[in-house]
Amino acid sequence: MISYLILSAIIGLVVGALARLALPGRDPMGLFTTMLVGLAGSLAAGLVYAALFHRGGGGFLLSVLFSMAIVYLIRRSRGGSLTDPGPGARRFERRPRAGAWR
Repeated sequence: MISYLILSAIIGLVVGALARLALPGRDPMGLFTTMLVGLAGSLAAGLVYAALFHRGGGGFLLSVLFSMAIVYLIRRSRGGSLTDPGPGARRFERRPRAGAWR
């Protein structure tokens, strides 16, 4: 049971990372969010594949495509577009430091 959960987390991380790499622009998501996007994309791909073809399994490529759609929807919810993640996505902005050490 534990090995299944660990393997699912690793597969979700790989699928989510490939989905983020396939879309242009930066996506400031953490590892956990990337893993959840990959797992959700894999689950959605499996459900759609099973509904359309009455078989189990959706495949790796279909999982990455569905994860790409989820990343795009996250970008749109932040006010971004296909190439720009939006103004709400910038977590770390460079500001000039105050003090003696400039």
